[in-house]
Amino acid sequence: MSVVQTAEPVIMSFTDNAAEKVHSLISEEGNDNLKLRVFVTGGGCSGFQYGFSFDEAINEDDTIIENKGAALLVDPLSYQYLIGARIDYEEGLEGSRFVVNNPMASTTCGCGSSFSI
Repeated sequence: MSVVQTAEPVIMSFTDNAAEKVHSLISEEGNDNLKLRVFVTGGGCSGFQYGFSFDEAINEDDTIIENKGAALLVDPLSYQYLIGARIDYEEGLEGSRFVVNNPMASTTCGCGSSFSI
């Protein structure tokens, strides 16, 4: 007899570490209306590249992912390339940065900000 397993799909995740850094950066700016926006643009050595910015405006078609009171915004065009991705914040030898761990990326470049599907 076979067993059927079901699981909730992971649309996107925003780690605790990333949420805490967002809070820290917003606090430094002194503007509680800021949200972190992640987006995908054409370019980079692998075809697409990730970008991050802070934004006060939430567009009607944005997806909002929240963790610990911090909000991550994703526009619909970028969203299709980020399904299943995990947004994290890392500090290491290469410096400090927000990182996208994207299961849809078939190749990435050495810097981690460029990818292809």
